[in-house]
Amino acid sequence: MNLFDLTLFLVILLVVFQFWRMRAITEKANQYLAQYCDKHGLQLISNARQKTRLGSYRGKLDWQSCFVFEFSGNGENSYQGTLTMAGKHILNVDTPAYRID
Repeated sequence: MNLFDLTLFLVILLVVFQFWRMRAITEKANQYLAQYCDKHGLQLISNARQKTRLGSYRGKLDWQSCFVFEFSGNGENSYQGTLTMAGKHILNVDTPAYRID
């Protein structure tokens, strides 16, 4: 095994690890949004990752992710909210004023 093979192996390993980390962050977001909607009496319709970038949080380099989710307060109208995360840490949940019945 020469230096090129070792470098290639490490790059592939890093890519696989980062993919695994992104999946874990997405699962944490899905869990949190389900709990958030249950707690506030909302119906979670869908959620999706809007953007992801590499940034620092508390001096540590990690993924900064923004998720958009659709929810309903009365079963008829739908609204969009955003969830902001740094790694697996929830930073902010933003929802517009919504109707409940």
